[in-house]
Amino acid sequence: MDSLDVKYEKLKELIKEKGKNGVVVAFSGGVDSSTLAAVAYAVLGEKVVAVTAKSPTYPREEVEAAEEVAKEIGIKWYTIETNELTNTKFTKNPENRCYYCKKELLTKLVETAHTLGFEAVFEGTNFSDLSDHRPGFKAVKEAANVYSPWVESGFTKQEIRSVAKKLGLSVENKPPLACLASRIPYHQKITEEKLRRVEKAEQTIKEIAKIRQLRVRDHNGLARIEVAKDEMDNVLDMNILDEISVRLKMIGFRYVALDAEGYRSGSLLKSKNTITSSK
Repeated sequence: MDSLDVKYEKLKELIKEKGKNGVVVAFSGGVDSSTLAAVAYAVLGEKVVAVTAKSPTYPREEVEAAEEVAKEIGIKWYTIETNELTNTKFTKNPENRCYYCKKELLTKLVETAHTLGFEAVFEGTNFSDLSDHRPGFKAVKEAANVYSPWVESGFTKQEIRSVAKKLGLSVENKPPLACLASRIPYHQKITEEKLRRVEKAEQTIKEIAKIRQLRVRDHNGLARIEVAKDEMDNVLDMNILDEISVRLKMIGFRYVALDAEGYRSGSLLKSKNTITSSK
């Protein structure tokens, strides 16, 4: 197993080679894409830009956060518009939903790269991701001139956090991001209304309970709240739970439930269960 220093040198060489004719980094503002952008900028300078896709499935507060991280790095930052909700293959919400989202995103990023006179696109999938359900990575492998430097250099999630710490990035310990569609059980239709309801619910709970890591899963109007176990004490107070329940019902949920198992990445896929509320 290569040491972190060896992997880091390999990463920089890969970036130098693949990005020599200019590169666009798919930039969500999370730890993976931010650290990749920072390393690429250190290697390539003005030959690299960060591009964030504004989409109905992407929390609006994260667009603002991405801009701040880009400023921190010093890299040029652009936004583009994508809209997965126009694709019925996506809105039907199959288990390979992410494939259709990623395919549209990469198509737009490649177009953006060409508009800027650049050749390549870097995206932030890491080696740890490959052991999980990642249908979107199929779109990466299908696309021309799109590369996954973390995967090609063998970097795990924890190793990326180590690099972020070494570079002094503020996102070093940022919780994992996931698009808002991941809150809706598979095969239940994805709509603009559900996405906005989930987004508002998560913002509300963060505001009330001062929580960093949570998901609000939308089961046909039942809000199933997953909170990181080390933050569970923040919500285990009847006054806080009552306020959360009232506020989420004002947003449009009919029922509100706290999941005793806490936050789990990909819980909707792992459980294979859907919860439906009575009408």
